[in-house]
Amino acid sequence: MIDVYKKCPVFEDLSYTLRMVNPDDCLDLLKVYSDVKAVPLFNSDNCGGDDFYYTTENRMMEAIKYWLWEYSRQGFVRWSIIDNQKKEAIGTIEFFHRDSDDYFTNCGLLRLDLRSDYELSTEIIKILTLILAPTFDLFDCDKIATKANPEAVERIIALAELGFSLSDERLKGHDSTEYKNYYVLHKESTK
Repeated sequence: MIDVYKKCPVFEDLSYTLRMVNPDDCLDLLKVYSDVKAVPLFNSDNCGGDDFYYTTENRMMEAIKYWLWEYSRQGFVRWSIIDNQKKEAIGTIEFFHRDSDDYFTNCGLLRLDLRSDYELSTEIIKILTLILAPTFDLFDCDKIATKANPEAVERIIALAELGFSLSDERLKGHDSTEYKNYYVLHKESTK
């Protein structure tokens, strides 16, 4: 099995490539993280107050450097999502293994940040299909969880088509704050 923190895999098809985020993505990702329609759909639960709304190149570069630092300390992996036709980054995917004392233990936690013009169920399905199956082994987990607020209609449609179900469980944060609107995909349901 690949150690995702020694060699970050690349996933691709004709439409999209998922590869490790890098500083060259800064200007493309600034369009994502300054997109006022997209930011409310990002998952900032348990992120120390960061809302992921970045409006300067400098702030976007700080975020990328932080994501790479987290990767180096095996905190999480952040992939850039590249539109292969346009040759530009249109979002990011973050994954990490979560162990906790709540329902969301032994879980691959997924964060998906997309530019608003890609927040379409068809595109979300294409993107997530590239990475979901390998995630169970890459992050040694028995379920994948991701947040989708009720206003993320296209995302919810995509998650349902991919086999995710809305959980009644709350994710407990570092400071015991409880977060809701998590959708879960169990490993056994993908076989």
